[in-house]
Amino acid sequence: MSFIISIILYLFINVLFHSNLLKTEKIEFKVNFITQENFIQNETINSENLANDNASILDKTNKLNNWYIQIDKVSLKAPIQEGTTKEILNEYVGHFEESSKDLGNICLAAHNRGYKNNYFSRLKELQEGDEIKYTYNDIEKTYIVTKHEIIQNTDWSNLEPTEENTITLITCVENEPEYRRCIQGIEK
Repeated sequence: MSFIISIILYLFINVLFHSNLLKTEKIEFKVNFITQENFIQNETINSENLANDNASILDKTNKLNNWYIQIDKVSLKAPIQEGTTKEILNEYVGHFEESSKDLGNICLAAHNRGYKNNYFSRLKELQEGDEIKYTYNDIEKTYIVTKHEIIQNTDWSNLEPTEENTITLITCVENEPEYRRCIQGIEK
């Protein structure tokens, strides 16, 4: 669905961009991307820099649609964004910048309660043997949960690179700010 919307938007904007209409008057409109996951909403485009905005929005949409985590057991399908800042975690599952995106240890973090998006709210339900699906561009991987533990909030050892393809999910533990929940899986 989002792919079709992106194509229609791309064609519409290119027709406007190449017409004389843009040369004679300033046009401003809102693009409302509504995808199954509600990745992007209410992006404003101004005709004065339409070409740049068009490329940027389409690029943003394509990247978001092609980078996500899915855990069927807990009904999760969420977009991933680079970084673990408060701003990123408020909207996305965050990717620890120092970790890999495709091989080795892929490390992700998200909120589990108290925010607009609490993607990891049901992570505590995962058990050894459950599946985690990860998609990055054309790479699709399935991991099997091998570890589910509570760690100190100062313990970063689970984020270190690994030779084996691993996924590491980190979130807070309810009402225990000095601890984190850590789920790890090995590629199937």
